[in-house]
Amino acid sequence: MEIILKYFPSLTEEQKKKFTALFELYKDWNEKINLVSRKDIDALYLHHVLHSLAIAKFLRFQPGAKVLDLGTGGGFPGIPLAIFFPETEFILVDSIGKKIKVVEDIAEQLGLTNVKAIVGRVESLKITVDFVVTRAVASLRDLTFWSLKHLSAKSIHAIPNGLIALKGPAFKEERKELGKKDYVESYAISKWFSDSYFEEKYLVYVQGR
Repeated sequence: MEIILKYFPSLTEEQKKKFTALFELYKDWNEKINLVSRKDIDALYLHHVLHSLAIAKFLRFQPGAKVLDLGTGGGFPGIPLAIFFPETEFILVDSIGKKIKVVEDIAEQLGLTNVKAIVGRVESLKITVDFVVTRAVASLRDLTFWSLKHLSAKSIHAIPNGLIALKGPAFKEERKELGKKDYVESYAISKWFSDSYFEEKYLVYVQGR
């Protein structure tokens, strides 16, 4: 938990309480369902929670905004972002029902009323949001194709609505597969977090068309 406070020292007491509770909740569920690597659970805050919160360094979601977490798995980046932005609505989608069951339970135990979990594939959903967030679940081309059709034409943020993806170094090649009309920005997460884990981690923003 200390690693979260290192980079986000202004958390409210309620946020601190919820972030602190994450470890036991995920540790308990991980013994039943393999959400993260068994060896990785002790690094939950660095590898999963803080990684998810890189999005909060890039953009502050507005109250009333809707954000879709594509391929959320066990709830990343959606659950940490929902704690950080309690007035923003987060819709967490995954095709694996047992993972959505975990998301629903964790959201309920944390009292996250701004989280809605859906079993399904994003390409079949009929939903409009301000941003789509995701963590390395597919190629950048596929993520862009699946995401942009769900974006609202009306923007209420400092930047236009779009896709925000947490990616590894492979995005540099994947970026070449996007269309010439796609506007893309990328940021090394190490500019926000100095830990060596983030040396090859990137945040990629693709603006809606």
